[in-house]
Amino acid sequence: VVQKSTQASLDFAATLAQAARVFRKFEAELPGFADQCMNAAVKAWQWAKANPAVLYDQQKINEQFDPHITTGAYGGRELEDEFIWAAVELYITTGDEHYFKAVELFPEEEITLQSWGDVRTMAYYTLLRHAGSLTPAAQPALFPLKKRFISFADGLARNTEKTAYLAPMENEARNYVWGSNGVCANQGMAFLYACRLTNEEKFLDLALANLDYLLGRNPTGYSFVTGYGSRTPMHPHHRLSETDGVENPVPGLLVGGPNPHQQDKCPGYPSQVPDESYLDDVCSYASNEIAINWNAAFVYLAFGVEIVRNNE
Repeated sequence: VVQKSTQASLDFAATLAQAARVFRKFEAELPGFADQCMNAAVKAWQWAKANPAVLYDQQKINEQFDPHITTGAYGGRELEDEFIWAAVELYITTGDEHYFKAVELFPEEEITLQSWGDVRTMAYYTLLRHAGSLTPAAQPALFPLKKRFISFADGLARNTEKTAYLAPMENEARNYVWGSNGVCANQGMAFLYACRLTNEEKFLDLALANLDYLLGRNPTGYSFVTGYGSRTPMHPHHRLSETDGVENPVPGLLVGGPNPHQQDKCPGYPSQVPDESYLDDVCSYASNEIAINWNAAFVYLAFGVEIVRNNE
């Protein structure tokens, strides 16, 4: 741990509040663990409320201390989304309305796709998933949330039929950023929620289209999951795969995906066209990196498709 920050504390609070719900079902196997998670979540929330603007500034830290930290900073100066996510998770777990009332649920009119830098929509997913158990304080928010979310999903799908591979991911060049496959998987996650809200088959089809894109129906011809498909990444930017003495990489990992910005300056990219700018080389951290945030979204999409298809 380098430094406590408000953002990290709120992310911790949200995650541990959710973990408390999950592990409550396994009290016999893990006695006391759910309570431990819940207590930690509450303490993290209380610390964040008492310290609402402690930001992580890696450059400033490096100016004061050695050795320097050279990994990704994952910084940010906006805290509103983290407060919303943590408040909603604590509210759903405890039923205590003061958490829900502590934040403005819709600081912006439009809903945005979730990412590590913008977690507000994670709160919306939780509210939608627990719609049947909301207390009076939260119930009035449900209708506008559903309306905005369906509009958001429709926007993600716009013009999909005009794309070469019929994947919503291809609608806009701006989707092709560092971790573009994470954008794709997170879009799929949104479509699954929209399908459950509306019972419209089109949203399941859109989620499947993005899953197909990740598994090989894309301009590169790669299945972006190691060990899956006839053309799959062999040299991901992944230290365990690169140093274990085994020719094949660890299977089942989603790489970052096409990124025309090519921040790694690795030689050999085949193109600067956004959806073709992918290089299967260990030096290509800008397109071939393994990261938990897009792998988590991919796992959700893959299993979520099966659950929705089976009406579970």
